[in-house]
Amino acid sequence: NVHVLVPALEMPGLDRSRTLRVYLPPGYARASRRYPVIYMHDGQNLFDDATAYAGEWGVDETLDALAATRGFEAIVVGIDNGGEQRMAELSPWPSKDVPKAEGEAYLGFITTIVKPFIDTVYRTEPGRRHTAIIGSSMGGLLSHYAINRRPDVFALAGVLSPSYWIAPAAFEQARDTALPSDARIYLYAGGREGDSMVQEAARMDDLLRLRMGADGRVLLDVVDAAEHNEAAW
Repeated sequence: NVHVLVPALEMPGLDRSRTLRVYLPPGYARASRRYPVIYMHDGQNLFDDATAYAGEWGVDETLDALAATRGFEAIVVGIDNGGEQRMAELSPWPSKDVPKAEGEAYLGFITTIVKPFIDTVYRTEPGRRHTAIIGSSMGGLLSHYAINRRPDVFALAGVLSPSYWIAPAAFEQARDTALPSDARIYLYAGGREGDSMVQEAARMDDLLRLRMGADGRVLLDVVDAAEHNEAAW
């Protein structure tokens, strides 16, 4: 149920193009209903070992299983990473490690090019309440940025192993942004990802709970034995 879309879409302001990989739920062809959409970074790593950096996430198998066991179905749009440009594209703020931050342009590509295209071609629920953005590492950082920067587009974010160490401004953004009452953020960290990963995720969890309340709108999930890799995510 995964389709690699050709041709690749042009990325405004970045002078490059990008391939999309789209997962359609098992019932899509037989139904007339509309589906929520999950936008995910590092599309090469989501569905196929042959294209993955270090093993695939198994997103299609997982969602097929959720459809069978819980009746939950969603469209997933995997946006391929830019290889050598990956760090820059997923960096919302410049830093000594990534002086050229293209995160705002990359997010603009998702919101102004990718999402309108997907909403036109597929039967989606286009509203923010049915739109999620998920990523890991630098993709986790960009997903954090996306829900805070464009809460009008995304109501749900999966922030896995986020690279907060590269962008202290993420804490300032979270402190200063008032998210809508229906926003939901899933924070994830592995206990074997280095000394600061769990500590910084917990710090962000505390900060978000101050802003969003303690009623389950923010969930911190720490997996003690998990490392920083595709198998964990």
